[in-house]
Amino acid sequence: MRSEGSESRIEGDEGMQVADRLLRTPPYPFAELARLKRKTIEQGTDLIDFGIGDPDQPTPEHVVEALRQAAGDPVTHRYDETGRGLPEFLAAFSAWYRGRFGVALDPEREVLRLIGAKEGLAHLAWTVLNPGDVALAPDPGYPVYKVAAMFAGAQVHFMPLREETGYLPDLEAIPAEVADRARLMYLCYPQMPTGAVAEGDFYRRLVEFAREKDLLVCLDMAYSELSYDGYRTQSLLQVEGAKETAIEIHSVSKTYNMTGWRLGLAVGDAEALDALEKLKSNLDSGAFLAIQRAGAAALSGPQDCVERMRRIYQRRRDLLVDGLAEVGWRIPKPKATCYVWARAPAGYTSAGLAETLVRDAGVLVTPGSAYGEMGEGYIRFSLTVQGERQEERIREAVARIREKVRLK
Repeated sequence: MRSEGSESRIEGDEGMQVADRLLRTPPYPFAELARLKRKTIEQGTDLIDFGIGDPDQPTPEHVVEALRQAAGDPVTHRYDETGRGLPEFLAAFSAWYRGRFGVALDPEREVLRLIGAKEGLAHLAWTVLNPGDVALAPDPGYPVYKVAAMFAGAQVHFMPLREETGYLPDLEAIPAEVADRARLMYLCYPQMPTGAVAEGDFYRRLVEFAREKDLLVCLDMAYSELSYDGYRTQSLLQVEGAKETAIEIHSVSKTYNMTGWRLGLAVGDAEALDALEKLKSNLDSGAFLAIQRAGAAALSGPQDCVERMRRIYQRRRDLLVDGLAEVGWRIPKPKATCYVWARAPAGYTSAGLAETLVRDAGVLVTPGSAYGEMGEGYIRFSLTVQGERQEERIREAVARIREKVRLK
């Protein structure tokens, strides 16, 4: 493969040239985490994995059964020619959304099927941004925001998220010349990796800012249903005027333990969704129709599986945070997401602590620096503990950290 006019090569492969944009792209942190995990296990370590946020519980049986039945229908074996998505899937999400947030969505204009949230987040940058435009992105935040904007030729301005301000961006601190050139803002609440949440007052200020600067807000809500202690996430579209300047990205992945199924939705600003559909129609051929039928079953079927999942994660959160507090590592309990964001004890960098935990205790975490400069000094535990006997493994991790890692 050759890139005209470029001498860029992948290191170690003398015959292959690639686009400069790819060489400027840092390794995907979760791919690096998977590599470290494999290496550690190959060395014979009994690894307790708090790394990637991939649900360890099975997809609800009624959803799996819906897929079985749909996959047996030859109609689902063909291209998805619906355009925006299977009508029953879009209608099921619209009904779910109205029941959950009290906001009516037109399934024909304000809902668009995605092949997973990650795909929609990436393709939105290509839809909205021109070379030289500015994209606003949170730091710390999901690395895809930065990379997607970079691939579109845009400049990225990072909005610092600080613990003392609840990990909300200071909109007034964005330089005027940057805000005037910005066309897209990525945000995520409940926030990955910090677990922070946003409320209506911030969302109202956000909508005012977006209207004033004529930019599109993209709110990543992949973790909307992972909340604890009775807290329930709010929607940006509950704010008056948000539908004219914002879209939300939703997913069935974390809510129904369907990460590998690759099914999500973009909702909100109809013009933005029209543009995103136009781009997607030139790049993909839709999601497997049988999976869309199963997604409709998940959204319209019994929701006790979601409450059960919340209880499981809350129990794990408490075991981890309370256990570490007993050994002197005090960490705030998040209201939402399947993550615990922990400030590293004095004397450790993010990478240094992550390396120490793997080497000395056989505990795999993600260094906060993987999510941006503002993540330095933190690490992330995922509550989706891989393997069996998860609660027992959490207790074992706490015991190993107490015995083998210096925290003070």
